This record gives sequence, C-alpha cells and structure tokens, in this order.
Amino acid sequence: MLEALITSKTRVKILLKFFLNKANKSYLRSLEQEFGESSNAIRIELNRFEEAGLLTSYFVGNKKFFQANTDHPLFNDINSILIKMVGIDAIIKNIAKRLSQVEKAYLTGDLARGINSNKVELLLVGEGIDESIVLGYTTKAESITNRKITYQIMQEQEAKDYLSQVPSLLIWINDHSLLQEDKTNN
Repeated sequence: MLEALITSKTRVKILLKFFLNKANKSYLRSLEQEFGESSNAIRIELNRFEEAGLLTSYFVGNKKFFQANTDHPLFNDINSILIKMVGIDAIIKNIAKRLSQVEKAYLTGDLARGINSNKVELLLVGEGIDESIVLGYTTKAESITNRKITYQIMQEQEAKDYLSQVPSLLIWINDHSLLQEDKTNN
C-alpha cells in the first residue's frame, strides 16, 4: 500500500526500519546488507531524511548510526500510518482488547526489526489466556491484514527472559493492569 504513495523502495524500507519501531538504530553498511541494495542509494535516502529532520545521527567509532527523530512533529503520524499499513491495529482490536487476560502484547520478529514481512509474530503476556480464542481472533485478523500471524503466549517472567533475547516492540498494554500497578506504587 505504501509503495503506491512512495515509489522509492529504499525510502519505504527506511521508513519501516526507523518509524515502525523507534528503538531501531542502524548504520549504512548494516542497512546495505539488510536491504540488499547499493550503499549509494541508501546513503542518498538517509541524507534526505536527516536533512528533513526525520532522522538523527551519531557516531560510534567510525560508524554513523541513524535513528528516528521522535521529536519531529510528523513522527507520530508516520508511525501511525505504518502501524495501519502492516495491520497491527486490526490485530490488536481482534486479540488483546477482547481478552482481558492479556496484560501486554509485543510484536517480535522481522516487523519489530523494521523489516516488512508477510508474517506477523506476536507475543501475548498474561495468565489464563485461552489459546482457542486467540486462534480464532488471529485467523480473523489474518483475513483483514493479508498477513500470516503467529503467536506465543507466556507469563510475565518467561516473557521477560524471552524478550531480552529477541527484538521486540510493545504494542499494547491492558489499561486495567496499569491502574492496578499505579495503585500499588502509591
């Protein structure tokens, strides 16, 4: 869908890489390997994004790292468009919001790394989550998003251990759990 609006495939890849997950950081040679494109084409696009203020950069040794400028006025809008493009909003509507046992939902795998993929990998965190209900909702969400959805269900401690080993993006928190945490912290 985004490719219809933005004709540069490199530009679309850069948007996904840095604006889907604001924690993503990368440097030119790494992007060259990841995207499978020439460093010159990637450099031109990175420079355009940086000149527009959409990306910031910093050096570590001789490597220039880039990441999204979350203070840019368009960051939230671009992030929202990308979330809708990959269908995360539809997935969350059909899974986490309807299952009160889900405390948190994370995106893992390629999409968490900012790489467009036809596969959505989810981690649902909570106790007593009914897997048959999740399967029904993921099947429905697959038809809406035209993406294969895989999921894992874990309890909090197991999820912490797992998340320390894989790229992830927190995409949903159960509001009730936040209210309870706030009450216990006061």
